Amino acid sequence: MEGPIELQSIHHRPASNSKEVVAELKTTEPEPYNPSKRQILLCRIQTAALCLAVFAAGWNDGTVGPLLPRIQETYHLGYLVAALLFVFQSLGSIVGAFITISLTSRLGFGKLLLLGPVFQLVGYSLQASALPFPVFCLSCAFNGVGVSIIDAQGNGYAASFARNAEARMGYVQAAYGAGIFAAPLVSTQFAQMRHWSFHYLVSLGITLLNMIVQYAVFRAKTQDECLAELGQPPVSKGTNEKSEMRQVLSLKSLHLIALFLFVHVGVGVAISGWTVTFMVTVRGGGASSGYIAAGYAGGVVLGRLLLIWVNKKIGNNLSVYIYSVIAIGLQLVVWLVPSLISGAVSVAFIGLLSGPIYPLALNRAAKIFPPWLLTGTMSWMAAMATVGGAIVPFIAGAISSRAGIKSLQPLILGMMVAMLFLWMLVPRNGHSLRGD
Repeated sequence: MEGPIELQSIHHRPASNSKEVVAELKTTEPEPYNPSKRQILLCRIQTAALCLAVFAAGWNDGTVGPLLPRIQETYHLGYLVAALLFVFQSLGSIVGAFITISLTSRLGFGKLLLLGPVFQLVGYSLQASALPFPVFCLSCAFNGVGVSIIDAQGNGYAASFARNAEARMGYVQAAYGAGIFAAPLVSTQFAQMRHWSFHYLVSLGITLLNMIVQYAVFRAKTQDECLAELGQPPVSKGTNEKSEMRQVLSLKSLHLIALFLFVHVGVGVAISGWTVTFMVTVRGGGASSGYIAAGYAGGVVLGRLLLIWVNKKIGNNLSVYIYSVIAIGLQLVVWLVPSLISGAVSVAFIGLLSGPIYPLALNRAAKIFPPWLLTGTMSWMAAMATVGGAIVPFIAGAISSRAGIKSLQPLILGMMVAMLFLWMLVPRNGHSLRGD
């Protein structure tokens, strides 16, 4: 990394000639990025490929909610034991995070983008067979590893775009929302069939398509090689002699954002995973209540696309506060108004307002952390977000097993309020070469 080395040498020697120092500083400034039409087209193709990869991850996460009542019926499970599905997926996500941080520098972006779906293929193959429940839980762990790797590589690469990085991050995260929107539409149908587990054959097909597209676009190349095709310089590597793992885990700001996403994603998965059960049990909904989960996911997709201009107009920081406060009000409607229709509509609008929050947090992270640690930090945040997506629904299941499913709504409300306080603690900008 030539830039920081030059700056460091300037900092540690006397500036006997100020004009000379200014001249050296100017030589370290990056040249303006002016891509050709071919490079702009290639950037769009790469973005589309990343969208498909993250769509596949969202498809996996959106599958469980509508199938959960059928899984409970098939394996004769209570709320607490059924929640183990979320726990095993979170354990897989943590493993995936350590794989990403450890192997990204060795294997490279393109190869890991192919490795993630391999874990998913194993997981879906086990799930499609409807094997005993312990094996079904193990399959969720395999899927967790795959989703964690895909999320980290996709988000890390999207954050590295020199052109419209924030908008492209929004598109990539909208694709994730499209996955959690589309999956319930299909899994709700399979939940009413005799061979409900055949839904995972559809998931297998999507994963195979994803692998083919990722290889065709990125050819298992490193991130620097792929960015070079866009005319971008390689990502700087820094001068820290610590291992990437130690550098990543030593960042205090990382753990603040990770905790924020832990709660945010946990709330989202609890809504999409348990709200169907709540609407059936408490509000008297029928089998079609599974579409409420699709309504939430559809709101997430629209929010990540339609609210991009709002984010730019009022600022990312204020946007998170406004969306969160309105979502809390809508959550009160779901909890206190005894109407299936108003609850379903409110859930959809909660999705709309919650949708932009995840990409806004990732954009904040891209401003805080050194560029050479982006993939590692994205991996850790994605893993902790997935853990939150397991722990919060697990807590909801454990409480519901004792206090009833009515306890879901006040739990979600409390978590949404906690998010506001956590966002206040997240720094706004400025990365450090030595951590926080």
